Amino acid sequence: MSVKELPGKGLARGLKVTFENLTRRAVTAQYPDVKPELPPRSRGVIALLEENCTVCMLCARECPCWCIYIDSHKETVPPSTPGGRERSHNVLDRFAIDFSLCMYCGICVEVCPFDALFWSPEFEYAATDIRDLTHEKDRLREWMWTVPPPPADDERAEPPKELAAAERAAARTSARSTRPDGVDRSEDVESPRGS
Repeated sequence: MSVKELPGKGLARGLKVTFENLTRRAVTAQYPDVKPELPPRSRGVIALLEENCTVCMLCARECPCWCIYIDSHKETVPPSTPGGRERSHNVLDRFAIDFSLCMYCGICVEVCPFDALFWSPEFEYAATDIRDLTHEKDRLREWMWTVPPPPADDERAEPPKELAAAERAAARTSARSTRPDGVDRSEDVESPRGS
């Protein structure tokens, strides 16, 4: 046997919710005066550390919306030793990101092998003209100083494998250079095996 609801019960429930919200104090974010506390991994804009960029173009090639523009040229460096050969390296001329096209996926930050791109929590870069949303390397460099430091390692985590391998190599080197008689023989030249 089904029980019918009284007519107007839903209206009474809705008015009760409305009355509860009317008596509760409103919480308003005072945005321009008080900056919001953003989560530690929030994605604002992409910052560029120009010294680390080798113009490998991985970020521009992997970008799904093609919003990264890179221009460069090659320079020849004279040999560092007499009789050596000249070397050439790429010099970054232009690095720009069009944030009107960017979809903030983070692929460019992830694929950069030289840690030249970082997420900055800055989000105040609105413009009245869409053409002003293409930011050049100077502006991207300014945002680099707002990048938060990486989080500290977990105390309960295992040490990195590279650190453990380096400690083992250092222990082997020190064991080889110091003999049981306590005399440091690191300057002695080891003779080839079998002689």
